[in-house]
Amino acid sequence: MKRKMCRFCSDKNLKIDFKDVELLRHFISERGKIVPRRISGNCAKHQRWVCEAVKMARHIALLPYVSIELQE
Repeated sequence: MKRKMCRFCSDKNLKIDFKDVELLRHFISERGKIVPRRISGNCAKHQRWVCEAVKMARHIALLPYVSIELQE
């Protein structure tokens, strides 16, 4: 099975920023949890940076802590 490459290591123009909500949404599951490294394909360094950026974006209310779905 082919290993996933870290998108931040392969593309040096991509920057991890807590204000870039569209980029951070790729690393959050539909329930609002941070996607683990083995699924996202990030290297360890960039996964730590992504986690910090998601937490900062949640703190200033750019991203939700949990996804609220109405169940009927």
